[in-house]
Amino acid sequence: MNQGNDLRGDYSHINDDYTIDQDWSTYTEAEHELWRKLYDRQSRILPGYAAEDYIRNLMKLDAADQIPHFGRVSEKLHAATGWHLVAVPGLVPDDVFFDHLANRRFPVTVWLRKPEEMDYLVEPDIFHDFFGHVPMLYDPTFADYLAAYGAKGPEAIAKGGLKQLARMYWYMVEFGLIMTPHGLRAYGAGMLSSQTETIYSVTDPTPNRVAFELERVMGTDYAIDDFQKTYFVLESYDQLFDAMNVPLAPIYDRLAKKPAIDPATTLSTDRLYHVHGAADSIISLGEEPHRPHRQQRPA
Repeated sequence: MNQGNDLRGDYSHINDDYTIDQDWSTYTEAEHELWRKLYDRQSRILPGYAAEDYIRNLMKLDAADQIPHFGRVSEKLHAATGWHLVAVPGLVPDDVFFDHLANRRFPVTVWLRKPEEMDYLVEPDIFHDFFGHVPMLYDPTFADYLAAYGAKGPEAIAKGGLKQLARMYWYMVEFGLIMTPHGLRAYGAGMLSSQTETIYSVTDPTPNRVAFELERVMGTDYAIDDFQKTYFVLESYDQLFDAMNVPLAPIYDRLAKKPAIDPATTLSTDRLYHVHGAADSIISLGEEPHRPHRQQRPA
């Protein structure tokens, strides 16, 4: 989200909204080849770990053979859920980011990592943004959630709740898990663009896996330089959209009076999911999860 100093992208020719031309023709064959290697390596580990709807949507993008052209993808994406991709040099200011999301424009970084960065990257590149995020924009419910999330940005900035709202993006867009009929699966961009965290997030018994609850997520701190100590688990993407119909100002006020929750801890009120080292060996502790009904939305 934030655009600060010493960022990697070229910000010298940005528009007022921080967009730039993708200039697809300037990608080299070496970059397309690196893209193919990244795509192939990551897509091979998705079955059994990634949400099936994510995998189906990734296939719709037909982006395995070369770096994708944003304009061509946007034509199909807009027809499906009303979203467009916009090219940006890298991270952008919070208010700009929220405005893009609220207007169904997803910012995608134009540059690709170097071969020596295949396993670790400090800033998100085109592979993270596209491979990780864009498939979920084909899901109507998730796409509506992300637009509603963007619309909440100005209030969060005004109320001093930016950190709390950002946690919803971190935990539920970058590192979200969902319980499916086939077991726990990953849909978050942060783990699905990572070779190791995709498997870790679903099967490793070490991290906490906590049933989604809005205020719990917004009150929980996170680390950006290690695997997550806590993942939050959905039963349905409807939970995310419905959460954006909840007034957030009172939550900001309550959380401002409390210390952030350490992600390494659990609370007595948490409903936990425990794994035993395999994607199909998952049990849920606590009451039967409530599956929220979809609220009627304006056209």
